[in-house]
Amino acid sequence: MLAEGETLVTGRNRFRFLETPQVPHGWDACLLFEETDNTLFCSDLFLQNGNLEPTTENDILGRAKKALIGFEAGPLANSTQYTEKTERTLYRLADLNPKRLAAMHGSTFVGNGGKAMRDLAVMMREVLAS
Repeated sequence: MLAEGETLVTGRNRFRFLETPQVPHGWDACLLFEETDNTLFCSDLFLQNGNLEPTTENDILGRAKKALIGFEAGPLANSTQYTEKTERTLYRLADLNPKRLAAMHGSTFVGNGGKAMRDLAVMMREVLAS
């Protein structure tokens, strides 16, 4: 197990372990940031539904907002929490300035990942803290 901030080197890649409790889900949530190519493996953050292209340079925030609103209206309501630490965690991830956001469900976003993460923080507050 890696500790917060530790890296795992696998040949040319360097993966930094990031503890992100409750972001996107439970107390044990964590993410990986690949430092060589600036790719954030962001789990269910930016979750998107449907049969989508593998990568996109278009905004994925609208897709993620639609999916989150849909989940909140159905049996998966409250699967993503918004706490006082959520925004701080999302801004910490934004400060990594990822060039790629590798979503677990949906298209990988290629572009200004820092801006997308900051926009996600605002959207999650609007949807989940209301």
